[in-house]
Amino acid sequence: MKKNFLCLILVTCFFSGFTQSNSTLSCSQNPVYRQFDFWIGDWDVYNLKGALAGTSHVERLLDSCVILENWTSTQAGYAGKSYNTYNTATGRWQQYWVDNRGGVTEYFDGHFENNTMILQTSNNKQPGGGYLIQKMTFFHLNDDTVRQFGENSTDGGQTWKTAFDLTYKRKK
Repeated sequence: MKKNFLCLILVTCFFSGFTQSNSTLSCSQNPVYRQFDFWIGDWDVYNLKGALAGTSHVERLLDSCVILENWTSTQAGYAGKSYNTYNTATGRWQQYWVDNRGGVTEYFDGHFENNTMILQTSNNKQPGGGYLIQKMTFFHLNDDTVRQFGENSTDGGQTWKTAFDLTYKRKK
C-alpha cells in the first residue's frame, strides 16, 4: 500500500510538472521551484552536541520539479528519503518522507519566507490516542550551512517542543 502511494506521488509530481511546463514556465525556469535549492548538495549533518548524526545527498529530479533527499543516519541501518516539490494546485510546498523502517510523514503544508523553508503536517491522530502536528524549518544560514529544526505540537499548534535540531555542513 505504501509503495503504491509513493508511486502515485511520484507520478502526480511528474504529470504536474509536465502539465505546467506545457502551460507556463517549466520547473527549471519557474523561480518558485528554485526556493529550496539552497539545500541541494552533499552534506555531513551534526546534532547540537557537534556529533555526526548522518549524511545527506540532496538533488533535483524530474526536470527540476522535485528535490530528493537521500538520508543515511549514523544509527545502525537507518536511512530515509524525502520527496519535495511545489504543488501548483495548492500553492504550497510539500514533502513526503519515507524510511527503511516503514515510517511515513506527509508535510503537505509548506511555504518559503525570510530565507527559510517551513514544512508542516496536518494535525494527525496518533495510534495511542491524541493528535500530533510536526513542523520542520530549514534555515539557509549560508552557502555551506543549513539548519533543520524540527518541532512537535500535541495541542493543535498552541505550544511546540523541539524534536530535533540539526546542522547540515556542505562536504568539501
